[in-house]
Amino acid sequence: MRSVLKRELIINFKNLMIWSLSVGAMGLACILLYQSMEGDMKEMADAFSNMGAFSDAFGMSTLSIATLKGYFATEIGAVHGLGSGMFAAILAISIISKEEEGHSGEFLFSLPLSRTEILAAKALCIAIMLVAFTVICTAFYAIGFMMLDEAIPEEFYTFMMRQLLMNAEIAGICFGLSSLAGKNRIGLGLGMALMFYAYDVMGRVIPDMKDYLFVGPYSFANASEIFIGEDTPVKAIALAVVVLVLGVSYGFWNYNRRDLAS
Repeated sequence: MRSVLKRELIINFKNLMIWSLSVGAMGLACILLYQSMEGDMKEMADAFSNMGAFSDAFGMSTLSIATLKGYFATEIGAVHGLGSGMFAAILAISIISKEEEGHSGEFLFSLPLSRTEILAAKALCIAIMLVAFTVICTAFYAIGFMMLDEAIPEEFYTFMMRQLLMNAEIAGICFGLSSLAGKNRIGLGLGMALMFYAYDVMGRVIPDMKDYLFVGPYSFANASEIFIGEDTPVKAIALAVVVLVLGVSYGFWNYNRRDLAS
């Protein structure tokens, strides 16, 4: 099992670096950009806060982008949420199916390891990658705050931890889907991440959908709600944990029961 985990970490290391450095560096650049725009932010904040549904969807009606805290929540929060969700989906959607598509499964499953042990190593790889992604991005954003001599808001760490859980939920769903067939379904993974993000944005714009926002992974990880100190969405977090467990469990159950493609 250890050898399979090591193999998966090596294979996915490049993707981890590309995505974490890209998202983290983009967030850092946006934070540093705030300093050059600070003088004009007051007028921009007033304009953005009065744009109706658009302001509600991105939290600009409750937070002022004239402050670094509000700017981070409304701008960098959206960038990180979308980028991290896409990374989690891409990572998990192909981690099982790639073995059959690339015919490497013929060797892998000939090893003296059970399918459960191999899948456990793959699931652990996903968990390690998501934690590493979160740590790297957190470091980038923290550096941005320090470079501007700004204190890191208390809500910042809550936001990053909820983003990690959100990514785990998306990865859990995609892990289950990856067990269905031996084909590359990266497009499906990306589409799901974008669909979840769009569902959350629409739910904050359309009044009739707000009561059902908790169904989506992005509902409890929304930066604007976290940074204004709204109550912890227990129902949404509990559902995320259930979906994560069900997705991973289904991946193990389905892959252990079906015949592998040659």
